[in-house]
Amino acid sequence: MTIANIEQALLGGGCFWCLEAVFEQLRGVQAVESGYAGGMVPNPSYKAVCTGTTGHAEVVRITFDPTVISYRELLEVFFAVHDPTTLNRQGNDVGTQYRSVVFYYTTEQKDTTQAVIAELTAEKVYPKPIVTEVVLAAEFFKAEDYHQGYYRANPDQGYCQLVVNPKVAKARQVFAAKLKG
Repeated sequence: MTIANIEQALLGGGCFWCLEAVFEQLRGVQAVESGYAGGMVPNPSYKAVCTGTTGHAEVVRITFDPTVISYRELLEVFFAVHDPTTLNRQGNDVGTQYRSVVFYYTTEQKDTTQAVIAELTAEKVYPKPIVTEVVLAAEFFKAEDYHQGYYRANPDQGYCQLVVNPKVAKARQVFAAKLKG
């Protein structure tokens, strides 16, 4: 989606708390919303999505200024902070709701995503094949309010300490030049 100098990206790479915590720190990112996309049930709940029967993935919708951070740069961060080689899982989170998926809004986003995946594959960045789905953007359903800003609100929660913290730390180290001041 593009409005003036504002675009959106819709990415799923496991738990949305992790992706939200990483992307909201990047310069040029104006908003990150946790939610669900890619399923068959309208207005799904977290409880329903967690069953793995709705077909939805946990995703983040990123609103960004492409004059500050490009879609390609967002993808570089995305592929660095999750494992795109595991089918329907990230670490101990298992199920289709945790799949690696890029929902593209435009042909340009699709082409850029496919190019990035081809480059990562050619460079043998991962020891196994990338299984990230690249599909036309599906309807986005915003997750319940308590999921928004979850890491900021609950930094001492066990999952945040064990799973989110390492991803945030990696992003801060690898992408330090892209962080908000």
